[in-house]
Amino acid sequence: MSTPLERALSRFRRQPGAEGETARLSAAEFRAAAEQRLRTLEREVAEVKDRVNGLIFVVAGAVVTQVVLRLLG
Repeated sequence: MSTPLERALSRFRRQPGAEGETARLSAAEFRAAAEQRLRTLEREVAEVKDRVNGLIFVVAGAVVTQVVLRLLG
């Protein structure tokens, strides 16, 4: 039981013994594969964004802590 996307992506894989052959994709299959790649890329960019935001928060917290310690110390 494979989805249309899985069938489209399976055409990208090289088949044994098909060295010189190129797989032809329909426009719909290409769009489906490109859309899936874009979704994956969007998720990865969102993850990087979250990590950068967390890092900025940690650095800002450390700066505020040092300022408070110097003012009270």
